[in-house]
Amino acid sequence: MTTISVLIVDDHPLYRRGIRTALAGQTDIAISAEVGTAAEAVESCRTLKPDVVLLDLNLPDSSGIDAARTIRAECPSVRVIALTAHSDDAYVLALADAGARGYLLKNSTDAEIVGAVRSVAAGRSAFTGAATDVLLRRARGDAGPLDDLTEREREVLQQVAAGLTNREVGHALGISDRTAQAHLSHIFEKLGVASRTEAVTVGLKRGLIRLVEGGGTADA
Repeated sequence: MTTISVLIVDDHPLYRRGIRTALAGQTDIAISAEVGTAAEAVESCRTLKPDVVLLDLNLPDSSGIDAARTIRAECPSVRVIALTAHSDDAYVLALADAGARGYLLKNSTDAEIVGAVRSVAAGRSAFTGAATDVLLRRARGDAGPLDDLTEREREVLQQVAAGLTNREVGHALGISDRTAQAHLSHIFEKLGVASRTEAVTVGLKRGLIRLVEGGGTADA
């Protein structure tokens, strides 16, 4: 029997332990390593070449979407399954575009996680029913525009345009800096950009944020 090697990527040790527990005892699955950052995930894929990566989206050093894209480019044999608390359509589409082969919510059962690992390792996909619906809608041409930012995302982008860090954005909007980072990653994917400067530039061009008199940005 071929053993499926799995890399676990999540910055919360307790959640990693839960994934280990879900996979423990499966004779066809072995955990090759577990790491807590996007940089470690990419490096582990380069050196260990796992069959499957279970990848959290909100990592302390980078977006999991960016990590998935890098893994796909540098380690094409490695298959990525996103494990996330986000069910937004844009996350599903961005991850599919980044090369993810699966998309599971963090409240998935142990059996669902094990089944997804086996499916993806066998060359199939493992998207939730809701995520599959999103992909089908896009295939039919009726998915919503990715540059349609939510009100909160516009608020975050407005604060970024004012030069605030993620921590400062979080303080200004009454959210954690981790949540601010998640919103910013979502904004990057929707706008098709890779930096804060690009996001602000595109946001201004599309009228998603605005300037006030004197050249500064409007308060959100």
